[in-house]
Amino acid sequence: MASPFNMPDEFVQGFFKAGQTLLQAYTGAAGHAGDAPSVPANQPALALAQAQAHYWQQQMALYTGMMARATGMSTEPTVQPERGDRRFSSEAWRDNPWYSLLKQTYLLNSRLLNDMVEAAGVGEKEKNKLRFYARQFIDSMSPANFPVTNPDAIKTAVETQGESLRAGFANLLEDLKHGRISITDESAFEVGRNVAVSKGSVVFENELFQLIQYAPLTDKVAERPLVIVPPCINKFYILDLQPENSFVRFACEQGQTVFLVSWRNPDAELGHITWDDYVESGAIKAIEVGRAISGADKVNAVGWCVGGTILSSALALLRARGNESVESLTLLTTMLDFSDPGDLGVFIDEQGVSQREQTIGRGGIYSGGELGFVFQTLRANDLIWPYVVNNYLKGGAPQAFDLLYWNADSTNLPGPMYAWYLRNMYLENNLCKPGRLSMCGTPVDLGRIDIPSYVFGTQDDHIVPWKGAYRSTQLVGGDTQFVLGASGHIAGVINPASKNKRSYWTDGKLGDDPDAWLESAKSQPGSWWTHWSNWLKPHAGKEIAAPKKPGNAKYKPIEPAPGRYVAKHPPELTGA
Repeated sequence: MASPFNMPDEFVQGFFKAGQTLLQAYTGAAGHAGDAPSVPANQPALALAQAQAHYWQQQMALYTGMMARATGMSTEPTVQPERGDRRFSSEAWRDNPWYSLLKQTYLLNSRLLNDMVEAAGVGEKEKNKLRFYARQFIDSMSPANFPVTNPDAIKTAVETQGESLRAGFANLLEDLKHGRISITDESAFEVGRNVAVSKGSVVFENELFQLIQYAPLTDKVAERPLVIVPPCINKFYILDLQPENSFVRFACEQGQTVFLVSWRNPDAELGHITWDDYVESGAIKAIEVGRAISGADKVNAVGWCVGGTILSSALALLRARGNESVESLTLLTTMLDFSDPGDLGVFIDEQGVSQREQTIGRGGIYSGGELGFVFQTLRANDLIWPYVVNNYLKGGAPQAFDLLYWNADSTNLPGPMYAWYLRNMYLENNLCKPGRLSMCGTPVDLGRIDIPSYVFGTQDDHIVPWKGAYRSTQLVGGDTQFVLGASGHIAGVINPASKNKRSYWTDGKLGDDPDAWLESAKSQPGSWWTHWSNWLKPHAGKEIAAPKKPGNAKYKPIEPAPGRYVAKHPPELTGA
């Protein structure tokens, strides 16, 4: 059973398994079939001894420094937080001898634990798990996370005469009701009011998704429309947050007719939905409707994250059927080869996947709250602990931030789809193997997607490591271009051209080695959006007059965008 904060069973079980593995590594009992130790068997004890010796040397230096400081001498800290670590930014951690000692002791203990993990004689897969769970433990044990050892929390409590503690407890009780930690002021936003505000109409719906056609922003538009398949693990409006950072609006401003899939947030009624349903009744149907409404010979397709995986599966299936209705493919931070799943891989093993198959694989729902917690743990010092400190220790309220509002708007997944996805993508990595998987009764081969492809990855992506995204260039057919953006999985994609921030790399030499590509690539300042728009133009067809109204005789407008499927608490959906 999940914790009050939607902590999934895999996380709890993995935490204890990691501790057991580390203990066994230093007692000679570790053994992992098929996963050869990355450190020779005779070295862990020596490496541990060296780490301990270094630790005690630093502890002695810390003690000596504190004694010297007590006599009025100026000394440099024995250990400093890593660059970008904001937990110890207040002056008290630096100027107060007690808090300085507490901080440095914590940092030394953290480094010792990390050194023990690196020296453990286990295979690389197990070591990745040890690194992840050691980081979770280290982050959770920071003295900044506890009221009696956080100088800012104590100062605030004194200044407010204890009101901050009362408010913090009230915040905790409120979050426990909702089963998650508040990371933004959710009252500041409302879907359709100040996020997801681009004008458009829902022109099709079934039980799985609504298709939104956005209103044109230019007199002339490209003949071939753009069909976007976003992730089904989050809601679509990450692509249409506010006008100044809306990818949808940018595409419309470039003369594109944009159709976008709005996945329904599954409830028990959709507990039977499979991966094939997402491919056939989702992506393929969206392509069919977008093409029919526009009257074009082909469409251009964009997929992001698991939306890109669904879209690529759909295109492989269409090509196997001889269907050539898609002109080009854009993949944004998408994995097709799951051999390096990043930190998410620590949650995937045969036992965990089998457990999901037995519990929800034949029917049921995987909670979006649990999935949201998993993603938060990947960046706990950004998405968990700062809010614990601010909301509970200091009694504060989180600030309003549109991206975090979207991040907290979790989405469930149908059990059969989720279990199949875990096994065939993350556990067995079957999609990248030609003919290994059949979808809708047809074997699929990504190599048959013989159309131009724009593959985009982000340098600091913790969900889809950029080298994993790069491998898609070696799997799909046709002319392929890879572009690497700065920043992470979300901020790297949502990088508005109007703000001209960050940078990207392009024009590297494509081949098997992503590092070789990066060495030969050119760095470009600003947003990749403009580069992508220029790439898309030759595939967009001629210019035609912008449509005067959405839909057509067969697919008539149903309701204004953003539609009811994206609502936090959608009304009953009958007759879909």
